[in-house]
Amino acid sequence: MTPPLGIIEGYYGRPWSWADRVKVVDTLAPAGYRFYLYAPKADPYLRRRWAEPHPDAEAESIAAFARHCAGAGVAFGVGLSPYEIYRDFDTAAQQALAAKLAHLDSLGVVELAILFDDMRGDTPDLAASQVRILHWIAERTAARRLTLCPTYYSDDPVLDRFFGTRPERYLETLGQTLDPAIAIFWTGEEVCSRELAPGHLDRVAQQLSRPPLLWDNWPVNDGPRMSRHLHLRAFTGRPAANAGRISGHAVNPALQPTLSLIPALTLADAYAQGAAYGYTHAWRRAAEAVAGPALADLLQRHILAFQDGGLDTLDAEARAKLRAQYAAFDHPAAAEVVAWLDEGYRITREEMEGQ
Repeated sequence: MTPPLGIIEGYYGRPWSWADRVKVVDTLAPAGYRFYLYAPKADPYLRRRWAEPHPDAEAESIAAFARHCAGAGVAFGVGLSPYEIYRDFDTAAQQALAAKLAHLDSLGVVELAILFDDMRGDTPDLAASQVRILHWIAERTAARRLTLCPTYYSDDPVLDRFFGTRPERYLETLGQTLDPAIAIFWTGEEVCSRELAPGHLDRVAQQLSRPPLLWDNWPVNDGPRMSRHLHLRAFTGRPAANAGRISGHAVNPALQPTLSLIPALTLADAYAQGAAYGYTHAWRRAAEAVAGPALADLLQRHILAFQDGGLDTLDAEARAKLRAQYAAFDHPAAAEVVAWLDEGYRITREEMEGQ
């Protein structure tokens, strides 16, 4: 059994183009991907300037992409981050949010995620405030599915260090008081989980009073450290037995849209093949489907250097040699490797904080 699969653009840094997004949908829809959430951190109208509508040209691009998704049988949605609105959900905030919801409805949004990640959460009534806002939104959005990303969306203590100590029984309070029809995102035991085990998901489902909707931070490679690496490997540590324990599985992709397709295709294989899944065979199959046999050969040869070593282990001579090899291919996957070697995907701490 394969759960609903989807893409969530939840990364920091240089955003994809609309043509990139169309290609991702057209490639992944036949493999069983059924939803797409547009939520790049670089879109200010979904984050710091959330109360403002998108400018007309950008709004039309979003609406056109929503129509393309519908034609491909993919539900289009957005991830909206109304920054710390739960601290003062007064009349002005409600009016701004109502206007934003109407704007998103007009663009063809059928999936809406309210993202309370990357915000301070050390307030005792956090869960109650967020539940109130989600229920208020549910009465006003035309979206068919509403999802909450909690402020504490993982067991990872790094969240407490950055955003304050999580309130006691935060997840349990969310689960017990939030409408069961509203989904809840979860990334696992870590923000970027190496494994998502059935036992862990069973425990989280009990806390949330519903199966979690996985926000899987693989192959995402944003941030000052991760952007130095290309995350190319196939999905592992996501057993097919998880399918009955989750309400869906959303992949947060890498900064490189074409290369992201390779691991994304292997996730569909992992669920479809179950115990027969072999990650190296799945990777090869996906790489050839995306890039062709010759370029797949080259990527396979360099996967250790790109993923494990990264740019900081490649001196100028090594980079020049690799650049020449990939520049010889007229293919977007090769162009993404070249751009990465040229520091085109470099992300600084200042850039992240600005988004």
